[in-house]
Amino acid sequence: MNDFIKYLRHSLVSKLIISVGLTVILSISAWTYFNINNIKTQIIKNLIASTDRLTNSIKLGTHYAMMLNSRDDITQIINNIATQPEIEIIRIYNKEGQIKFTNHSEEIDKMVDIKEVACDICHKQAPPSAQITLQQRTRFFQSEKGHRLLGIIQPICNEPNCTTECHFHPEYQKILGALDVVVSLERVDRQILNIEKGIIKLALFTILITSVIIFFSSLQFVKKPISKLIEGTRKIAEGKYDEDIDIGKDYEIGLLGSAIKKMGAQIGRDQAELKKQKDEYQSLFETVPCMITVQDKKYRLLRWNKLFNDRFDPEHGSHCYHAYKGLEEKCGDCPVEKTFVDGKSHYGEAEGMGRDGEKNHWMFITSPVTDADGNIVAAMEMSIDITPKRRLEKELQQSEENYRAIFNNISNPVFVVDIQTFEILDCNIRAPEVYGYSRKVLLKKIFSDFFIQEEKTKLIKKMKLGQETNKIKHCIRNDHFIYVDMWVSPSKYSDRKVLLVTINDITQRLETEQHLIHASKMATLGEMSTGIAHELNQPLSVIKSSSSFCMKKIRKKEAIKDDIFLKLISKVDNNVDRAEKIINHMRQFARKSEIKLVRTDVNNVLQRTFEMFNQQLKIHGIDVIWDRNGALPEILADPDRLEQVFINLVINAKDAIEEKWGNQGERREDNDRITIITRATDDMVIIEIHDTGTGIQKEAADKLFEPFFTTKEVGKGTGLGLSISYGIVKECSGVIQAAPGKQGGAVFMMSFPVIDELEDDLVYENQV
Repeated sequence: MNDFIKYLRHSLVSKLIISVGLTVILSISAWTYFNINNIKTQIIKNLIASTDRLTNSIKLGTHYAMMLNSRDDITQIINNIATQPEIEIIRIYNKEGQIKFTNHSEEIDKMVDIKEVACDICHKQAPPSAQITLQQRTRFFQSEKGHRLLGIIQPICNEPNCTTECHFHPEYQKILGALDVVVSLERVDRQILNIEKGIIKLALFTILITSVIIFFSSLQFVKKPISKLIEGTRKIAEGKYDEDIDIGKDYEIGLLGSAIKKMGAQIGRDQAELKKQKDEYQSLFETVPCMITVQDKKYRLLRWNKLFNDRFDPEHGSHCYHAYKGLEEKCGDCPVEKTFVDGKSHYGEAEGMGRDGEKNHWMFITSPVTDADGNIVAAMEMSIDITPKRRLEKELQQSEENYRAIFNNISNPVFVVDIQTFEILDCNIRAPEVYGYSRKVLLKKIFSDFFIQEEKTKLIKKMKLGQETNKIKHCIRNDHFIYVDMWVSPSKYSDRKVLLVTINDITQRLETEQHLIHASKMATLGEMSTGIAHELNQPLSVIKSSSSFCMKKIRKKEAIKDDIFLKLISKVDNNVDRAEKIINHMRQFARKSEIKLVRTDVNNVLQRTFEMFNQQLKIHGIDVIWDRNGALPEILADPDRLEQVFINLVINAKDAIEEKWGNQGERREDNDRITIITRATDDMVIIEIHDTGTGIQKEAADKLFEPFFTTKEVGKGTGLGLSISYGIVKECSGVIQAAPGKQGGAVFMMSFPVIDELEDDLVYENQV
């Protein structure tokens, strides 16, 4: 018996049957109870409603007889209606509770208890209320025969017709009496009882059938499959992972069986994989490229891997400090000891003498090994030989020191600039000397602040592209300026993308070049003095002749005709303008000029150059042949300095022709000339100056553009003309070359890039 009770308490099937059975019983019982109450309530409501309608019918049926005060008719109507089955009593009371009409003649004129017949509802108020609900007018009570009775009171109200001369009821009297109808509930109660019995029988039958179905369904669909599942899982627990669990293919339980079967198969695969991983981990433990040991609380070696065994050849039970370092007692700062104390990992570095006699370095980390209860039973120590790393670090440190020394001893300023923000991250010791700021101040500055405002955007763009930039104006301390060449190369600095900027201060060099260029101009003016003097003599001669003619006429007191006088004055005015133009040209050419690259028409510069040379070349018997392209595109150049280049080349051509005459001992004016050719390609403007002079000697060809090199006699040349011309052409992004002419003499060819359409508005100035 106890086993059966225990089974009922713990069995899943019994719990399921009991819980489901109780749920069904309670549910059906509740349904039965509420259904019976609902039916009883509905039947009574219908009976009350029908009785109330009967009461109204009686009231309406007797209304006419009451209006005529025909008592016999009223009595007859009540008796006729009372003959219907289930009607027990029909009474009409006056307002004092006296029975005036009834189907029982022995009750006439008897007084009744007002409360007993439910008339008290109206008489609680004075005067009595004519508005009462059906529920208030209804009463249930027991008959003398033992069955229930239903009584409904219908008040008889005082109507306007009742106050006429034939009646004696005053108008203020609202209720004249009441109609009381009592019906028997014997048949209705029997009907309700039969309905109750039927519903209860149906409920009991439903409970019985449902319980039987639940019981056998639970046995068939729950207990039996669960038993098979238990058997299958027991086999899986025994290691029989491929055993079949046949419980059909029904949903839920069948799927559960399939899932358990798959789980068994998966556990089998996992076990195989676990064994494989165990073997792999054992292999990794043995072959991992670091030394691993497991030590107990007395620092004795329990396990170790192959690398440790090969390195130290330990024995079982030997102590770690003896195996590692050959010591007879544990280290003073032992990480394994700390791990046993606090249960945490500890790491650090150690050094000692290796078997080879060299100092070795180790990096180690310890970790606790715990049992199932979390108690520390051992400690694992992993060590990595970092001796090569330490040697490399030392070499790297030495290398960094060497590079830092080189960086600081570079003769030019060097900056490390962030490629995005242009923040100065580092600089060498030369930078503060050139820029006048301390290193601390420089490291707080933005490199682009050194640029003048109008050049900043373009120079930042060039720096990011890593382009070399020459003759840049930099603002240094106290609002002073220097001129520099700037080389930029991208690099990395502390994992940041940076620009290495090397600066070359060329301020003194530019000043020296400026002096040399000016000296060259002065030398050129000296060589042009004869031709210039002749150029000035012509307008002066015209002025002198005109003024002498006028003075002669005035002395003779002769009148000068207006047209002649106007003609003379016009000649004087024109020649004064011509002399002024020559002098202004000379003065402009002779002044120290600043580097200024602007849009330039080469033909205009050539024309201006030969305005001072035409007369001089004619005097020397040298012709100038022009072959100009009138539609040359513009180039970016300094017109004044470009004119100096053309003047130097024309003077050299003239001197070469005269030197040839000196070598020949005669002048051949018909064959000697200077030819000027201008032409253009898709992206270049080319100027060629040909002469018929002595030509270029082979040994001098490679030295023509070197400073102070000249083929002229001593005292006739400085050797700076072509060198300065080379520098000026290069400043204009051009190229100058020299070659022997096809028919003798020499050819100097210059090429300049055409201004890009995208740079139409570009104005780039470098001032010296």
